[in-house]
Amino acid sequence: MKQPVSLVLSSGGARGVAHIGAIEELEKQGFEIKSIAGTSMGALVGGMYATGKLDVYKEWMCSLDKMDVFNLIDFTFSKNGIMKGDKILREMKRMIPDRNIEDLSIPFVAVATDISNDKDVVFNSGSLYDAIRASISIPTVFTPFVKDESYIVDGGVLNPIPINRIKRVDDDILVVVNVNARVPNNKPPLPENNNHEEKRYSKYINTVINKLNYFIPKHETDKLGYFSLLNKTMGLMLHQISLMTLEKYQPDILINISRDSFGTYDFYKSEKIIEAGRSATKKAINNFKTIDS
Repeated sequence: MKQPVSLVLSSGGARGVAHIGAIEELEKQGFEIKSIAGTSMGALVGGMYATGKLDVYKEWMCSLDKMDVFNLIDFTFSKNGIMKGDKILREMKRMIPDRNIEDLSIPFVAVATDISNDKDVVFNSGSLYDAIRASISIPTVFTPFVKDESYIVDGGVLNPIPINRIKRVDDDILVVVNVNARVPNNKPPLPENNNHEEKRYSKYINTVINKLNYFIPKHETDKLGYFSLLNKTMGLMLHQISLMTLEKYQPDILINISRDSFGTYDFYKSEKIIEAGRSATKKAINNFKTIDS
């Protein structure tokens, strides 16, 4: 008999693709996922799994190169964010049609943040893609999702690891995947032959940043930079909230992926990120079996 699992998937930008590797390894080792709660990329990957089409999503993600990722970004440069995020979801809907959350094969919850009313929002019914769009809306990067005249942003603002929102099942164990962990990064360095491609991609990113200078005043003495400051601030906030959450709920299996392993927008490295998730999951399961025996 397979061990039932209630699975919680954290926020974390592109590092959230590691959730795919974690899910695959859990199933390979005889665990049965009975319920999922996710925030941001955790909501996206968890939602794809709950549709039964995670393999389709994985194949698509692993096929994307740097320019494919760049071309999926629908820049808007508004005061509410620099991207709309609609283009990516439209592409996903072509592969995996939208459906209502209550019709999914297992209980699923996506968590977002209502900044108009200072509270988290739990999506457990209605359009799956609306829930995902709301949950991935990183402040100042994606424009907010608007629902009932409220502005809704990334769930990681208040609840990066939504353990309190997971639907538990009988005889389950609680498994948490945290892709923002402050643990050592054991990822091997990239091969030298990737340098030219990396520089080419950086050229396009720098073009975007230069455009942003029209919207974001820059002082000559600034050394940290707007986006570095935002990422570091958000990262520290996520870390502190996550620590308190994990201390309170203490999962049976905690799968940690280093916050330094991949960048927030490294989606073109999906294959490597998935393998990082798989490797971390093997290690966590081995620790669990050792303690349990």
